[in-house]
Amino acid sequence: AGVVGLTTALVLSKHKNLNITLVAKHMPGDYDIEYASPWAGANFLPVGKPGSLLQKCEIATWPELDRICREIPEAGIHFQETVIYGRKKDDGSATGQWFEELCKEDAWFKDVVPNFKVLPRSQLPNGVDTGTSFTSVCINTAIYLPYLLGQCLAAGIHVRRAVLTHVSEAASLHHTNRPASIILNCTGLGARTLGGVTDNKVFPGRGQIVLVRNSPGVMATVSGTDDGDDEATYIMERAAGGGTILGGCLQLHNGESQVDPNLAVRIMQRSIKLCPALAPKTGELGELSIVRHGVGLRPMREGSIRLERERLKEGGNGDGLWLVHNYGHAGYGYQSSFGAAFEAERLVGEILGQGEKAKL
Repeated sequence: AGVVGLTTALVLSKHKNLNITLVAKHMPGDYDIEYASPWAGANFLPVGKPGSLLQKCEIATWPELDRICREIPEAGIHFQETVIYGRKKDDGSATGQWFEELCKEDAWFKDVVPNFKVLPRSQLPNGVDTGTSFTSVCINTAIYLPYLLGQCLAAGIHVRRAVLTHVSEAASLHHTNRPASIILNCTGLGARTLGGVTDNKVFPGRGQIVLVRNSPGVMATVSGTDDGDDEATYIMERAAGGGTILGGCLQLHNGESQVDPNLAVRIMQRSIKLCPALAPKTGELGELSIVRHGVGLRPMREGSIRLERERLKEGGNGDGLWLVHNYGHAGYGYQSSFGAAFEAERLVGEILGQGEKAKL
């Protein structure tokens, strides 16, 4: 029941011929190292390469986030002016590769997000080579995830907790007490070890954040840091009193769940340097009012998101259950959520077009 699973269920609920049960180990309100979505910033900063599946998902997701932001204040999304800085010396670093598309002055998304413009050199900080600004959104995950779950319940989706060892077990947990014929697999990092999936292309990308009460007045990031190849600086204020996220890092193949206090200090120092409004009186860490420190594991996947359908031969249901996979969204689950859900919806439609019963 992360952002991808909840959004996929919600999109599918529009189809009244579908009978949907949502099964999850972790639910909105939980905080667990296995459950990435609560720890996210979360925002819309496009990073997909032109022509990629991620780019297509990001393009399709923006109109939905924009609509929710404008029409549904209780969802916990607000618009934020955003500034992106690029440094040539970050080219090739882990963070530089992560932000490669985001930091381009001729970025492909300039016609997707509102108010995109290139910043003049006179407005760039020392050591920064490029800069752009645009209007984006930031999401209060503590509000948005329960909002999505509430919308699923209002749409008639049944919800239950369970721990699965094999993906086929989900079929027997359908609320009708009859086996489901289609399983949507939105298990994120769990796809590594879940029987029937065991995708060895999935691995953790560790992130660490500090949540503070201070208001920066802008959402900002830069393409890299001088503190390490895999360390990053990003600042975003969550909607509806959710505080400000200071990050971070992208530590690939690192599953450590505990906060690194030294990294936390570097994150706060870099954030104040990038955005002095966080500590306007002294510029010191003591001005930061800390809510909590956090660690999340992004569900990375070599290659790309996995969005496809397949027959599960060992499902024990005739020729096997249908699976629709929707996982491997790395740190981009929120900004790709609706686009990925629409593609999953299309794949379910293909299966139903082949005569399957409409139970998921």
